[in-house]
Amino acid sequence: MDLQKLETTAKAMVAPEKGILAMDESSPTCAKRFQAVGVADTIENRAAYRTLLIGTPGLGQYISGAILYDETIRQTSTEGGLSFPDLMRRQDIIIGIKVDAGAKDMAGHPGEKITEGLDRLRERLAEYVELGARFSKWRAVITIGQGLPSRACIEANAHALARYAMLCQEAGLVPIVEPEVLIDGDHTIERCYEVTLETQRCVFEQLYRQGVAFSGMVLKPSMVISGKSCPQRAPVEAVAEQTIRCVRNTVPVAVPGMAFLSGGQSEEEATAHLNAMNVMAEAMHLPWRLTFSYARALQHSALARWKGDAANVEAARSILLHRARLNSLASAGRYQQAMEQEAA
Repeated sequence: MDLQKLETTAKAMVAPEKGILAMDESSPTCAKRFQAVGVADTIENRAAYRTLLIGTPGLGQYISGAILYDETIRQTSTEGGLSFPDLMRRQDIIIGIKVDAGAKDMAGHPGEKITEGLDRLRERLAEYVELGARFSKWRAVITIGQGLPSRACIEANAHALARYAMLCQEAGLVPIVEPEVLIDGDHTIERCYEVTLETQRCVFEQLYRQGVAFSGMVLKPSMVISGKSCPQRAPVEAVAEQTIRCVRNTVPVAVPGMAFLSGGQSEEEATAHLNAMNVMAEAMHLPWRLTFSYARALQHSALARWKGDAANVEAARSILLHRARLNSLASAGRYQQAMEQEAA
């Protein structure tokens, strides 16, 4: 393990005023999103859309890295015959790759999921390094519900995340560790805090036991937030306060930063929450970089504008760049101030 190299990459991934573009949607997820805007799910359309994203001029000013799907890292873009890794290098965007095989039903635990993909992971990681990847991602999902989550589900997913992370560092890849506590449900922010606290404590215990170097990883946590169908959803300031409280009680100082997921929030919500967290973090002199690793919260409006029409590419790219800039401002705690200045 080249720890210095891992640390250098991890710090670059959470560099000031930059975040990570999550564009690692699986084929079924991509098909659903295309269907919602009337786009046929073909390999050609997927390549065209991903080229739209990565080929956006100036994207590297706000995006440090992008997480690719297995299909994408092997594809040729529709611009200049460049492979996607080469297109990313041209933008100075670090190449990342999703390596888990998805969340599957957990045996003996109805309503809960376990993420699979550890089989032959060492060999797959070596191939991804050859293809240009410098970091990777593995997502676990934790559901809040009646009697859920079980301790068995939390521990099983934490153990898998730790094994994945150690294999990645062995291969020279920075692992993004993503224990997502789902926003689905009617739970309160207080219940979300309890579950997120327990989950992240278990994850870091397992990471420690597996020998993972905290300084050579990036955490991708969910925000502590009310469930989507909660009758009284917590305001922005409460989300920021509870998320930072959870971070301070779970994350080792050695971790260089966190790239939060948006997890079902609207574009505006995700940006506002990130901004509020960074305003608080600066006042508290927290040791970590708090940034973003958003998928839909960066892509949604751009995809809706594109709709598979080449004539809409430039307009869609303008929307994507705008969302990236706003989240860049939020990662420095300057989003609200910028919006007020623009409105004046």
